[in-house]
Amino acid sequence: MLTAAMVLAVLAAALHVLIFYMESIAWEGPLARKTFGGTPEEARPHAFYAFNQGFYNLFLALQTLTGVTLAALGHVALGAALILAGTGAMLAAAVVLALASAPHRGAAAKQGLLPLLAIVCTLAALLG
Repeated sequence: MLTAAMVLAVLAAALHVLIFYMESIAWEGPLARKTFGGTPEEARPHAFYAFNQGFYNLFLALQTLTGVTLAALGHVALGAALILAGTGAMLAAAVVLALASAPHRGAAAKQGLLPLLAIVCTLAALLG
C-alpha cells in the first residue's frame, strides 16, 4: 500500500508542478489560458498573484516529493509525515476552492483527487 501511496503522491506533486508552471512561468500562455480561462490581456493584471500562488503549489509538490524520497530510502515514518502534510494541504486547498466557487468544483475535484487517494493509501499503509 505504501508503494501505491508513493505513486499517487508523485502524481499529485507532478500536477502541482504543472500548476506552478502555468501560474508562475506561463500565466499568459495558451495552456494557462485554456485551463483558467480568459485572454492574456485579462490575465495580465493578475499575474503577480498567480506568480505567488504558483510558488505555493511548487513548495507543496517539493514537500510531497521529499516525503516520497525519504519513504523510498526507508525513513517511512518521516516520509509519510511529509507526504501527509503536502497532500493534506493540496486536498485542503481543493476543498476551499470547491466550497468557495460552485463553477470551479470540477477543477477542485481534479486538484484534490490524487492527494485524497495518496492520503488514504498512506494512512492504510501506516495503520495496516
